[in-house]
Amino acid sequence: MPDSSPVAASASPACAPHRRALQRQTKRLAALPEAPWLHQEAARRLAAKLAPIRLQPKDWIDWSAFLGAGAELVQAQYPQAQRWVVEPSGELAQRSQAQLAQNAQRDWRKLWRREVPQAHVEPVPADAPWRRDGSDGAQMLWANMTLHASADLPGLMRRWYEHLAIDGFLMCSGLGPDTARELRAVYAALGWPLPTIDFIDMHDLGDELVQAGFADPVMDMERLTLTWETPEALLAELRTWGGNVAQGRFAGLRTPRWRARLLDALRERLMRPDGRLGLTVELVYGHAIKPTPRIKVEAEARVSLQDMKRMIRQGDKPG
Repeated sequence: MPDSSPVAASASPACAPHRRALQRQTKRLAALPEAPWLHQEAARRLAAKLAPIRLQPKDWIDWSAFLGAGAELVQAQYPQAQRWVVEPSGELAQRSQAQLAQNAQRDWRKLWRREVPQAHVEPVPADAPWRRDGSDGAQMLWANMTLHASADLPGLMRRWYEHLAIDGFLMCSGLGPDTARELRAVYAALGWPLPTIDFIDMHDLGDELVQAGFADPVMDMERLTLTWETPEALLAELRTWGGNVAQGRFAGLRTPRWRARLLDALRERLMRPDGRLGLTVELVYGHAIKPTPRIKVEAEARVSLQDMKRMIRQGDKPG
C-alpha cells in the first residue's frame, strides 16, 4: 500500500517517484533470479559507448551492480581494473555478495593467478564519498538503469560526483520519457491515474549533470519497440523494470475486475498487425567528466580543504 498521507501527496508532483514505493520495489527486484532482460540489454548498449574513451581506469565503481548487469561487459573492456560494488540497499548488497561468491568459485583459477582483480562490495557511504587507500576517488562510475530509480536524482548525481577522482568519468543510463507512452494513453483513456513516473529527458539529463558539477556531458537516446504475445506477459515484464512508483498512482490495491478491464484494454489498444502487443521503450544515456575544481575569485571565496589539496597537487589556480 502506498503512503497516502497529505505530506507525501503534496511534497512532490504526481509524476515524481515515491520514496517508500521505490524502497519496496527495490526489495522485490532484489529477489529476482537475475537482472531484468531490459537492464541487461541497456548494459550491453551502454558498454559499447566505452570504446572511444581514452582513459583506462585503474578502478571503477559498479553502482547498483546486481540490477545494472554490467560487470562482465565492463570487465571485458578493462580487464585489469579493480571493481568496487556499491549497492543502494541491504537487499541488493546481499545479492551482489552472493553473486561475487558464486563467480569467485567459478573463476577461482583466474583469481588464484591474479589474472582478474577481485571485486569488493561496499555499503553506500552515508555522509562521505568513496575512498580507497587515500585516493581521491574512482576513475569511473558505472550506473546502468539508475536514472529512473531515485527519488532525488540531483542528490544522487552529487554523490556520484563525490565518488569520482578528478578527470574520472561517469557512465549512466535509464528510461526516457517515451517509455510506455502507449500504456499511459490507455490509462488516460480509462480515466485512471498515472501508470509511470515522469522519466527524465535527454536534455534535462545534461542540465542535471552540469548542475551536479560535471563537465562535457554527452547525452544519447534510442527508442526500442518491444512486443509480447499476451497482456499478461507484458505486465509481468513491466514489473521486472520496477513497476509503478509514481506519487499519483492508485492509492490502494486493485481488484480482479479492474485487472480484467486493464487486460481487455491492452488487447484492444496495443495489438499490432502481427497479433502481438507492442510498447515503446526509450533508453537515455549520459557520459560526463569530473573536472578540476575552479574557484571564482570574489571579495570572499570559500574553498573546501579537499578541493584546495586537489588544486595544489594539480597546479590549478582560482580563476
